[in-house]
Amino acid sequence: MLKKNDIGPQAYRDAMSHFAGHVHVVTTDGPAGRRGATVIAACSVSDTPPTILVCLNRENPKNEPFVKNGRFALNTLASHQEPLSVGFSGMTGLPVEERFALGEWDVISTGAPTLKGALAVFDCELIDTKDLATHRVLFGKVTGLRMGDNLRPLIYHARGYHVLESGAEASTEKE
Repeated sequence: MLKKNDIGPQAYRDAMSHFAGHVHVVTTDGPAGRRGATVIAACSVSDTPPTILVCLNRENPKNEPFVKNGRFALNTLASHQEPLSVGFSGMTGLPVEERFALGEWDVISTGAPTLKGALAVFDCELIDTKDLATHRVLFGKVTGLRMGDNLRPLIYHARGYHVLESGAEASTEKE
């Protein structure tokens, strides 16, 4: 039996694999360069003013442009956008421009790349950061929004991608 404070990294990751989360690609562009990364750890902080947070591995020096550019976009992926998640995950080794070639991009207000056809897009000005353990938490004031119509979210659970069924379809299958 584990002691209360004797939780190893692998046990923690195994437990967290039971957590289902939306899949996002967070992007930035500016003087420090263009960058994108797949993330699950992102959420709303407040609606007044609209604020979100995104967690990035701070041990990866390629994530510095998010802070140096002072802006980012959180692109919440729809079910058909799994290839973008894989491409931006870093597991494929694709160069930055090849990753961005996987989708169609524009800008809303900050200049950060925003994904056309995403479930939702939150275009943000970076307002604060907090380093904690292995990660840097980015806090962004939402300056632009876009929402997709009639799209299903791409979910990550149990170390794999899943599609959330709509309520009508889920209730039909149970009958």
